[in-house]
Amino acid sequence: MEINLELYKVFYHVAKYLSFSVASQVLYLSQSAVSQSIKQLESKLDTPLFNRSTKQVTLTPQGEKLMEYIEPALHLIAGGEAYLKETMTLDRGQLHIGASDTICKYYLLDYFKKFHHLYPGVEIRVTNRTSLQCVTLLRKGLVDLIVTNLPNNSISEDMHVMPVQTFQDVFIASNKYAIDSGPHTLSALSKHPILMLARQTTTSNYLYQLFESDGLSITPSVELGSIDLLIDLTGIDLGISFVPDFCMKNRPDLRILETSVPIPRRQLGVVVPEKHPLSEASKKFIALLS
Repeated sequence: MEINLELYKVFYHVAKYLSFSVASQVLYLSQSAVSQSIKQLESKLDTPLFNRSTKQVTLTPQGEKLMEYIEPALHLIAGGEAYLKETMTLDRGQLHIGASDTICKYYLLDYFKKFHHLYPGVEIRVTNRTSLQCVTLLRKGLVDLIVTNLPNNSISEDMHVMPVQTFQDVFIASNKYAIDSGPHTLSALSKHPILMLARQTTTSNYLYQLFESDGLSITPSVELGSIDLLIDLTGIDLGISFVPDFCMKNRPDLRILETSVPIPRRQLGVVVPEKHPLSEASKKFIALLS
């Protein structure tokens, strides 16, 4: 049975005030329109909902039972409408971001703080995966946006990419490690133990491509999933490693090794679905990064 929701709204207000005239004032309808709506609803339900007299309007037993269902239902709808309105004004809502732990810690953390200060009612959710895995999260609709290293070969044509920051990858060593500051050729660096991130990361893929473009191959001494641990192992002289320069904060025990040929710079980028509309929270967060 299909019944216009407006008929139930009229019923609710008449039942609430037990008055056709008061309901008409609240709904900004004529009293005749209110009466016609109730008659139409009673006809569709094939049952009387109100007892009418010249002095009093009361609910029938059927009307009382219907009111038990209609009142919470209309409150639920009103609550949903209010939630959406609050979401659009960023009084409430949720922002779900996919990013690697490195990008979260060394780049996004300050922006999370700023966003939370500006929009405290919006819940920030973060899913940590590698940059390559984050693309899968976005493709499945499990996150609103991702922040990734670029280039990222997993990004497909149905995704929109917005670069937000340029950074430099660098080779690093501890201050005590037996290698001078350079400049070094890639061939010379490849003769040292190389500590690097696991192969399924954009940074690791980029390093392999860098050596391959120079006709070289490398066999890492250590492969890790955590860049923090990678840097810590570099700090105890296990070898040299290759990291984004923004990860070198507060590490006076480490130094950057100069290369004879400059390493091409990379970018951090925000990636969103091309055809899906962005939430207001997503728009505001991206604006902070831009």
